[in-house]
Amino acid sequence: MFERFTGSARSVVRLANESARQLQHNYIGTEHLLLAMTRLPADDLAARALADHGVTTDVVEAGILRIIGQGRRAGGAELDADALRTLGIDLDAVRRAAEDAFGPDALDRPAVPRRRGRLFRRRPHREPARNGHRPFAPRAKKVFELALREALRLDHHYIGTEHLLLGLLREGQGVGVRIITEHGAEPSAIRAWLLDELRRSA
Repeated sequence: MFERFTGSARSVVRLANESARQLQHNYIGTEHLLLAMTRLPADDLAARALADHGVTTDVVEAGILRIIGQGRRAGGAELDADALRTLGIDLDAVRRAAEDAFGPDALDRPAVPRRRGRLFRRRPHREPARNGHRPFAPRAKKVFELALREALRLDHHYIGTEHLLLGLLREGQGVGVRIITEHGAEPSAIRAWLLDELRRSA
């Protein structure tokens, strides 16, 4: 399916991964996809649809922090860094050295526990991949499936950001849609706006 993605749609995936990393979340959910769409250039169709309905980067970031919060290093991280700095330890330098030696997000991966002298691997839910790309949550995967269906229904031979947004709106249960509705925007109105624009440009 990803081979059908336009450059902008691929940017959504890249920006969603980056957003999840910045928020210290170990997965990519519908909320990260939505946040990524708000960060696209202003002339992008999905970005325009969201902006026209008041769904901005600030709105989505605030919604994510309100509903989910920040990842496990949130809150005390700055205090820890300040405390270590007084001892002459640069926490950012330690993190960079660990990632250079062991790969991206090395310090975020759980340690492998020992049990009765034997090593066993317990894979936590949504563990970040070793290449720095987070796994997609089930609802985000559903968005991709629905985006493909939307593209096929419109007889498009590609998947663009407009299809991703249509898929996200159609999925309807994820945190992304919850942020939209709690902000006071109507998912059906955004969908109608997008479809009208697509008809006009056809």
